[in-house]
Amino acid sequence: MRFLATTVILLGLAIHAFAGENLKLNPRLDYTSDSEDGPLITGDKMEAGAVAGKPAYIILYQEGCYNSKRQARRTVSLYEKYKGQVQFVVIDLDRYLSPAQQGLRKKYFHGIIPHVVVVDKSGAALYDADGEVDESIISGLLDKALQ
Repeated sequence: MRFLATTVILLGLAIHAFAGENLKLNPRLDYTSDSEDGPLITGDKMEAGAVAGKPAYIILYQEGCYNSKRQARRTVSLYEKYKGQVQFVVIDLDRYLSPAQQGLRKKYFHGIIPHVVVVDKSGAALYDADGEVDESIISGLLDKALQ
């Protein structure tokens, strides 16, 4: 009985930890400068990290970065295409980071933004690189991760 109760609690935590949902691009973003326009991406459950067993797309960015703004636009486009199939984890380095996000920052972030990571169902990184990346490249990796 104790094992069952522990399992139910852990499953509840895993479900709660599911990555961001209802992702939206900040409509006030200025793509012509490194201006501080607030969070690039907003949504629900933004404090979550990735949960094992499902592919994930992770972006780490800062709000006042031209390249991060452009990658944020690609991220929301990819979210619309893959929502429900892929976890989307958004880590705004200018905001409070949850323990799950702090762990991902420590594991993947090398000091250059934006930083994008794609992991497969087993948690292995298929892509882990600094700078902007074209949506078609990430889409191909996500398709591979879903197979």
